[in-house]
Amino acid sequence: MALNVVWLGFFLISFCAACVRVAQGDLAVFPAMLSSLFDSARTAFEIALGLAGVMSLWLGIMRIGERAGVVDAFARLVNPLLRHFFPGVPQGHPAQGAMMMNVSANLLGLDNAATPLGLNAMRELQTLNRRPDVATDAQIMFIVLNSAGLTLIPTSVIAIRQAIAVKQGLVGFNAADIFLPTLLATGGACLAGLLAVAWVQRINLLRPAVLITFGLVIGLLGAMFAWLQHAPPEQVGTVTALAGAGFILSLITLFLICGALRRINVYEAFIDGAKEGFGVAVQIIPYLVAILIAIGLFRAAGCMDVLMSWLMHGFAMLGVNTDFVPALPVGLMKILSGAGARGLMVDVMTTYGVDSFQGRLAAIIQGSTETTFYVLAVYFGSINVRNTRHALGCALVADAAGIVCAVGAAYLFR
Repeated sequence: MALNVVWLGFFLISFCAACVRVAQGDLAVFPAMLSSLFDSARTAFEIALGLAGVMSLWLGIMRIGERAGVVDAFARLVNPLLRHFFPGVPQGHPAQGAMMMNVSANLLGLDNAATPLGLNAMRELQTLNRRPDVATDAQIMFIVLNSAGLTLIPTSVIAIRQAIAVKQGLVGFNAADIFLPTLLATGGACLAGLLAVAWVQRINLLRPAVLITFGLVIGLLGAMFAWLQHAPPEQVGTVTALAGAGFILSLITLFLICGALRRINVYEAFIDGAKEGFGVAVQIIPYLVAILIAIGLFRAAGCMDVLMSWLMHGFAMLGVNTDFVPALPVGLMKILSGAGARGLMVDVMTTYGVDSFQGRLAAIIQGSTETTFYVLAVYFGSINVRNTRHALGCALVADAAGIVCAVGAAYLFR
């Protein structure tokens, strides 16, 4: 419903604004809007087509990792930490394994695999629910962690950046250079959501495993911040690109080695997973076309310029650098719709360039959180929970923290 209102609003506001401009003597606005309509539809198709190859590559590698048991091993690895966040779930309950698999899929950027795993986890958690229409503490914690979207590898965002870079003729472009800033942003969002839920539910986080993990994370962030303060800008870009590309290549190699040791036919596993890549790319075409044509009309009618000028003026009055403003709508839309935010991200990259500060920030914001209203609607709707209690409020805290951390990380790695 929310996306329906937003999408319809783009069209109606654009048309009304265009009528005002025609009344003021601008007779070129309607032809410009019509041209934008068709150009945006073509852009959406070209991006999705370029995305097919990258998604086939990644889904093929992920299938090898699944059959090799790497994803399951990772779930067992993080279980000693995450079990402290769900004190209401008994040790050894099937919900624990389901939740760990979902968290692992999210960490590896497996959006399509994460959703069904998450729905299965919600069904398992529902078996512990004494009031079936009211969300339990464990379900709320699980939902908020999902909406925070903690991700090690923003796979789909990297794939879209690479596809747009090819379209823009950029040679040697490293689409994975957003790895570290996105990790900082999504980590900040996840931490904020976790603390918000823990505060409301009175969860004691003063446990050795939790404190050690928090200490390590804070130490790493502190070391990274100190390095950023003294490292030359060109070195920051080089190291960031190296870290992102090196991590992904190392992970792929690990999957292949584990698959070979488990005597899995890695080639056939890759082909089996890669077959889904084209389907995934085709599946997003209607969503990209829908949102890009709406945004294209909004921009062609001059509404986007007005909105950006208002935002820039407001932040300028506060004495804040306004370079980040063009990417801000991505974060606001992400709360409502992942497809809408993806379209806005593509629009920013197309308008300012995929290698621009605004383009990088839009990608970082897109990878920093999940779609809150979608997650709440789908996950709670799948088990018929009507009273979601404090889930939305805590999830919005995570969203706000994710946007702030994304902007800060983009400036740090600028």
